[in-house]
Amino acid sequence: MPRARRLILALWCLASWAQAALAADFRATGDPATVLYDAPSLKARPLFVYGREVPLELLVSVEGWTKVRDAGGTIGWMQAKSLTDKRIVVIRPAFADVRAAPEEGAPVVFRAEKDVLLEVTETAATPTASSTPGWVKVRHRDGASGYVRLAQVFGF
Repeated sequence: MPRARRLILALWCLASWAQAALAADFRATGDPATVLYDAPSLKARPLFVYGREVPLELLVSVEGWTKVRDAGGTIGWMQAKSLTDKRIVVIRPAFADVRAAPEEGAPVVFRAEKDVLLEVTETAATPTASSTPGWVKVRHRDGASGYVRLAQVFGF
């Protein structure tokens, strides 16, 4: 019986982890300079200063402060009022092809290099072709838009 309980516990933990991974919440910095601190206080040690529209994963919110993780894996705290609902993604590999349609064989609209920020123009909640699993519709600040694979971005 102990072996069955351990198996059930392991499956429950795995299911909880998978659900948490699927429920990741992302926001972007809204201020031109947003400070990341090592604790939820203005008296804490500053770690980094981010520019505007940097995607961050929200981990915990406490009394006006939010614990976040950036694309590089750095974790820290920032004031919740510094975050916006705007959806931004950042390219993770050396480059990513942004395509005209959400499929591998579609023509390449443009190639985005590592660390390029792209605005998400349609999310999975929008009933369009971009809700094809594994793809998201994005727009570059120069106006070019298309679809990029989710596996190639951080922030979605």
